[in-house]
Amino acid sequence: MKRLCGMFTPKALKSCGLGSFLGAVALLMVTPGIAHAQYCNSDTIYGAYVFRISGQIFGPDGSVTQRDGIALTRFDGVGGLIQEDYVMSEGTMVPGPTDIVNGFHNHERGTYTVNADCTGSAVIKFPAPPGVSSGAVIKLMFVVGKHGQTIHTIVSQVSPPGSSTPVPANIHSDAERIDSEQ
Repeated sequence: MKRLCGMFTPKALKSCGLGSFLGAVALLMVTPGIAHAQYCNSDTIYGAYVFRISGQIFGPDGSVTQRDGIALTRFDGVGGLIQEDYVMSEGTMVPGPTDIVNGFHNHERGTYTVNADCTGSAVIKFPAPPGVSSGAVIKLMFVVGKHGQTIHTIVSQVSPPGSSTPVPANIHSDAERIDSEQ
């Protein structure tokens, strides 16, 4: 485009024409967004995040169970996570091992992967509640936003405690980083 149509000199409109001149302006307006595109990896979500969780689990018998809760998740920057949460179902806390001091479920562990385009996935394994052979396992898909300051998730699969067979779910969560040094 003739060196961006004379770089907006008074001759620009004459030498390029109005259409080319406006095209050059539009190109310059879009370029900063491209130059600042977000790139992610596992280290992008290093640190502690608070999550707000909400949704439903659909039982094999046709039942629908509401879930609402909060979680504190710590990502280690290399693909591992630990989590504690407080999740309610139909007005009562979901069963599971809890911390005797704060009352939150604890000992939740998992793995995660972050892709260069800031999408990712995670698997979280929950300890078995008393009298049950295995804990729940959830699989998440997520998107990282604001250069690692936020995470938006959707549960892609839930296997209830004592079962390896997933059940349908419609659960999502949103998080923000709480580490001040990040």
